[in-house]
Amino acid sequence: MTQQIKNLPAEKRRAVTVQAVIKLAEERNPYDITTSAIAAMMGLTQGALFRHFLSKDVIWNSVMEWVRSCLLVRVDQATQSAKSPLAALEAIFMAHLDFVSRHPGIPRILLTELQRTGTTPAKQLAQEFLTEYEQRIYRLIETGKTFGEITPYVSTESATALFVGTIQGLAVQSIVKDSQNQSLSQAAEIFSLYRRGIEVRHEASA
Repeated sequence: MTQQIKNLPAEKRRAVTVQAVIKLAEERNPYDITTSAIAAMMGLTQGALFRHFLSKDVIWNSVMEWVRSCLLVRVDQATQSAKSPLAALEAIFMAHLDFVSRHPGIPRILLTELQRTGTTPAKQLAQEFLTEYEQRIYRLIETGKTFGEITPYVSTESATALFVGTIQGLAVQSIVKDSQNQSLSQAAEIFSLYRRGIEVRHEASA
């Protein structure tokens, strides 16, 4: 395994490093992940690791860039394949939680970065990701209003915050309960509750 990693091109090796950090975050507090632990996970020396990353902060930036890119791609794919704004919101909700269930270290990493005091490049990337994510949800809700799917009386800001907050809450629950599959199994029912709160209701004719 070590020899295989050493023989990888630089970009591939950086990607393997990112995955090693995410894997380590499944079992320990991200604050406690050291470069020696990352190197050991990959079967490398710290010297070999630092040939591609000048510092731990640079590694962390790469992790956040990977998370940001992968999740936003999933959001965009879900939007493109959906037949309506509400269907797109549901697809995003399910895709996001599926992603978290496959990479349970990611919620730990995001929460750790967002709670840091002061400003770091990784924290800034996490904040930018959250802003971009919220903007996509906001636009979908506005489009849903235009299409007549979402009630015009609902606050777009509040509906966006509830959507994001619900996913964050489920992610935190998965950490506390150490059960990613449980959160995923509840996702459809929970989104149904969210949907009923924002969709246009068509009263049955008498």
